[in-house]
Amino acid sequence: MTHDWQQQIHALHDELIRRDDPAAWVREADAVDASVRYPGFALRGPVFGVAAQEPAVGPEWRVLKPVVHGMPQMCRDSLNSHLWFRAKDDTDDPAVRRELLAAVDVLEREPVNEVEACGVRYRIVRGDEFTRCDGSDRLEPPRPTDPEPTVRTWERRAGHTPSPDLDLVLDPGPGDDGPMAGALRAGLRGFVYRGVRFPAEVRRDSERAVRSHPGIVLLPVCFGVVERERTGWEPALALQSTPHDARRALHDAMVELWPLLYQYDDEKKAVYEKAAEEFRALERADEARVAGRTLRVCRVERMLRMGPDGPEPPRPSDVDEYGPMKIHPKLLDDGTVVHEE
Repeated sequence: MTHDWQQQIHALHDELIRRDDPAAWVREADAVDASVRYPGFALRGPVFGVAAQEPAVGPEWRVLKPVVHGMPQMCRDSLNSHLWFRAKDDTDDPAVRRELLAAVDVLEREPVNEVEACGVRYRIVRGDEFTRCDGSDRLEPPRPTDPEPTVRTWERRAGHTPSPDLDLVLDPGPGDDGPMAGALRAGLRGFVYRGVRFPAEVRRDSERAVRSHPGIVLLPVCFGVVERERTGWEPALALQSTPHDARRALHDAMVELWPLLYQYDDEKKAVYEKAAEEFRALERADEARVAGRTLRVCRVERMLRMGPDGPEPPRPSDVDEYGPMKIHPKLLDDGTVVHEE
């Protein structure tokens, strides 16, 4: 660790003392305990989102779409929709509408990682997702100090907690999140993909990113549901903002999503529904077993790299399974939507 980073961690420690915040001390103690109980890191791989830099608001880059998607093109499509609906609903100025739709047109045709419209830069950004693990390959579950919804509901139609990524300022500075987070950022500065399981181009891109984007931003912690497979733990559901949201997503998947998606017969539906209700009755369980499957709720951490010109975009070796496409109908300068046959 460099002298500069040591100074930053000491400053974080001094700030924690100055604040005299008992809750912050408990969170820091939780982080220390986790580093001992779960000293390893299981790399999930890249995740992607959308960030924006709006000079009228400030020089900072802010998260526009959560950094949770598995492919860059999913984020390009999300940005495409964002700009199209802005053109449709948020302006009556034909010139503004044309500028927004010009960016949409580019996103429909090209796998670009940045567009500009109305003075705002929009960028597809890349992060890495990882989970802490112990020596026996057990993934870290939620911590007692992790945030929960104000009202914990199991209703299937209720909304989930909004992503903590939204409008997050991407600042690689030390912040005020405590010495353990500062130490983690310091340790991740030199993180690269190693080992033969990663193709050579992936390793080269990773090493290049350490030089081009040396700053580290720790994104808010999320929570996932993973399933035990022969080769290890694999994600089973989308990331959620709180442990309870992840538990409710698992409950809903067992009761409704998976039976519908995989067309379970009545007998199998009953098995899954019984397992779901047993899981729900435990309130804060982090594991469910059903039909020979083992599913767990785990704590997911994410990092994002920053360089002189902002957050890291997708790397050349990042993979898309499909390309750009037209998503929305034609929108005229006066705001009229044209449904073409």
